[in-house]
Amino acid sequence: MRRAPRTTARVRAHGRLLASAAALGAVLVGCAADADGGTTPAGSAPSSASPSAPPSAPVVDMAPTPTPDGTLLVADFGFDTVTFVDPRRGAIASVEVGTAPYGLAVGADGRAWVATAEGVAVVDTRTRTRLALVPYETDSGPVGTGEYRGGGMGIALSPDGRRAYVGVNVPGGNGTLEVIDTASRQVTATVPVGRRPFDVDVARDGSEVYATDHDSFDVTVVRADTLTPRRIEVAPYGTEGGLGSWLKPHYAVVRPSDGRLLLPFEGERLVVVDPRTGRSEIEPMTADTHQHGAAITPDGTLFVVGTGPIDPAEDEGPSLTVRAPDGTERIYPLDGPHEDVAVSEDGRTAYVSGGFTRDGHWDGITVIDLPSGETRRLPAGERPLGIAVL
Repeated sequence: MRRAPRTTARVRAHGRLLASAAALGAVLVGCAADADGGTTPAGSAPSSASPSAPPSAPVVDMAPTPTPDGTLLVADFGFDTVTFVDPRRGAIASVEVGTAPYGLAVGADGRAWVATAEGVAVVDTRTRTRLALVPYETDSGPVGTGEYRGGGMGIALSPDGRRAYVGVNVPGGNGTLEVIDTASRQVTATVPVGRRPFDVDVARDGSEVYATDHDSFDVTVVRADTLTPRRIEVAPYGTEGGLGSWLKPHYAVVRPSDGRLLLPFEGERLVVVDPRTGRSEIEPMTADTHQHGAAITPDGTLFVVGTGPIDPAEDEGPSLTVRAPDGTERIYPLDGPHEDVAVSEDGRTAYVSGGFTRDGHWDGITVIDLPSGETRRLPAGERPLGIAVL
């Protein structure tokens, strides 16, 4: 039987890490910085892909036939490409999109909108070609790489596909939500949001946009018609530690049944936010591990990526949580840190990207057969973060 969530122990462990960092004179913004601006989670093994290692060459598209349904698309955060991946055989092609691509969103028309450090790239996924690069209106500083680089992070499309919404990180300050008209491929508005908008989601009816602001412990709710923002704090462990805290929101999903936002924390707490009232409820989770990426299927099944322990003496290792609408969970162990997840159309296979925003990443995808629990590693991309099934 699993023990009760350890609120006190979790905060104490977090406090020990902050104290250790202070003793070393480190300045934390979520985790300890690595050489390329990423971070090293407590207790993680060194990355097999060194941040200083030269990136591999993109996969040349030798047979430019239409992209088959079920192909995976990943954003190569460690390079300047997106990679198309056959889920059985591996990478089949790469397309240059811009420096350090992070999140991506794919429309019904087959076009992918990819948030990079330079702008939002538009990719025709059927022909595997880049159509445009939409520059940001926000000044996010010099183009860079690593976890804290400026530029686009979370991105989402409106239900009708007429607008793309991208969260733009401004190092050292609050970010913005930029609105792109997908027909003209122009930025039509910018809206202030919180710090480091890790994720962007849209209400099912398109009436609101939600930016999950990692470093300000909140979600910014933006009305799609007036572009009026309002802040909802999401901090189930409190805000102690500020920028150095590990216990901040990362990714959210919109629950299909009622439009509430679901934000997982630490494999212990699922925060359920009513964006209309700003009120939150907390439900228990069971993976007991630091959590990042999330996805939800039309029937309300929630998928959450566990990246590994904050404190190896207290917490569990990397995993994928599959949570049924009734709250029951099945935990699939993973080999090493991962970042984001996508699910096959039939709901039987999960694809978990190995890129990870912090150190410890690897260049590939873990493929999980959900009924049997069998897993296999598939080499793919260059530190892949965002992932979608085409």
